[in-house]
Amino acid sequence: MRGLRPFPRSFRARGAALAAFVALAPLLPAAVAAAETLKVDTALPYVCVLPSGRQPVTVRITAAFPERAATGEEIRPADVTTTVELPAAAVADLTALGAVTVRAESRLTVGMVQNERRAEATWSGTAQPVGVPAEGPLALTTTGDVPSLTTDTAGDLVLTAGNLALDLAPSTADGAATTPPSLSLACAPDPDAEGGTPLVTIPVATGAPGTEPSPPPTSPTGPSSPAPSPGLPLPSLPPDRTSPARPDAPNGTSGTPTGPRTDQREDRGPRAADADAPGAPGARPAAPPCVTEKPTPMSLSAYITGYSNVRKLNGANIIPVSCVLIEQGQAEFVVRPDGSMHLLTPSEGFLSYQGRKETPPFKATFLTFGFAPTTATLVLEQTGPMTVDSDVLLVFPDNISETYVRVPLVLRVLGVEVNGTPLDVGPSCRTEKPLTSHEPDPAKYPGDHLVLLGKGRLINGTDAVGYLLSSGGPLTGEVTIPAFKGCGTKGESLDRLLTASISGPGNHVKQIQGQTCNVGVEEPTMENCTEDLQPRQVPRPER
Repeated sequence: MRGLRPFPRSFRARGAALAAFVALAPLLPAAVAAAETLKVDTALPYVCVLPSGRQPVTVRITAAFPERAATGEEIRPADVTTTVELPAAAVADLTALGAVTVRAESRLTVGMVQNERRAEATWSGTAQPVGVPAEGPLALTTTGDVPSLTTDTAGDLVLTAGNLALDLAPSTADGAATTPPSLSLACAPDPDAEGGTPLVTIPVATGAPGTEPSPPPTSPTGPSSPAPSPGLPLPSLPPDRTSPARPDAPNGTSGTPTGPRTDQREDRGPRAADADAPGAPGARPAAPPCVTEKPTPMSLSAYITGYSNVRKLNGANIIPVSCVLIEQGQAEFVVRPDGSMHLLTPSEGFLSYQGRKETPPFKATFLTFGFAPTTATLVLEQTGPMTVDSDVLLVFPDNISETYVRVPLVLRVLGVEVNGTPLDVGPSCRTEKPLTSHEPDPAKYPGDHLVLLGKGRLINGTDAVGYLLSSGGPLTGEVTIPAFKGCGTKGESLDRLLTASISGPGNHVKQIQGQTCNVGVEEPTMENCTEDLQPRQVPRPER
């Protein structure tokens, strides 16, 4: 059966350990005549669960779509924003925590229907911190790239807004995280609202350049499209993953001639393409070596990258593509006193670069003191064990996953240029202690270390969304950059300069982990591994 198709990553379990196998497939858009752009701006009624209870909320969505499309054509939503207008009760929940600013991340589920075939995609967005008013409503607007769509079937393609997850990271006046450091709001379309939550209807016709154009799409004020099922979503679920393609097929396709589409699956209907897919297996971008010297059956390897904000400098720098070697522990089935069933998997890992536990060197460029262009060459050094603790709550039909990554990292400075003039920082310039995050369990995990959290959901019999250790995904956290020491030579100390420019709390980190390679098993999954058993997938950073 053909139809519109998102490209989520597929999940499967292997033994007691959870495993997922990912390969990325490129889109092959057909040559079609250019279409006009339709701009959508619609305000939709939602209900959100806040700490103070259920509250009505208005969600405004803007986006640009093509007025029409042809089968095989890539349909890419552009200029997507999601604005959540929080009521006064939500603002009171934030001010009760002592929040002065708040940063938001959103994940909107978008339903896609064509010829009675259905699927979902996730539109993710982030926002810069905004001030929290003393009282009254608060509008939070997030933006971000969203998956493109493709279909090999003619017919109206209907998009509707579904469940919304909103993660809030509030900060106090001194930039520190509040307690708790985050709030996750679960929102759903108001089931009593008339007309549902339509976004757009795009006519799709079989054609090529010069074919008769289809009628223009209907606007959100037109006839109601099928509304998503009512009910509140699971909070804090990150974006969709992509599903595997056969490694022996060209361009990641199934090998069966089905037109310019990839990874066709029977009876799945709509699918969305991963906007960040770098290519099919065999087209791996350049990356540092990532070799496991003495693998065991539980050995995994993966690449990571991402962005880290430097709040004082109002900028962000890229975490370079780095190799992580992981030793996955044995999964343990646990029944908690409340009757909930959990699958707990402890793992350990370390960064690996030229035989050292560190990232490759990377450059960060900022305007120091608001006017002086400054470029620093940096390295993150691991100074202790990296622990990875995965907890899967087994709840039919969904299994909810939380994974905490903890690692002590020191930021070492190799060199600095200010306005093009090199400053000799010496060989021992670094933070005086590891980067620190709020630790939810300080008794079990004492000391200074970075804490990252990845959340995911495993739906029985279908696909996984979010972060899993084996399949990767986004992890986020907040970090405090300590003061610097040992910087300077010949009696000239640069410690205060670097500390005043960089050090401080409230620095957001978003790390993206790629699909792991299970290097130690007798038959590694070659969709995920190169011939010399290094990770095949090199992730791209996401803000």
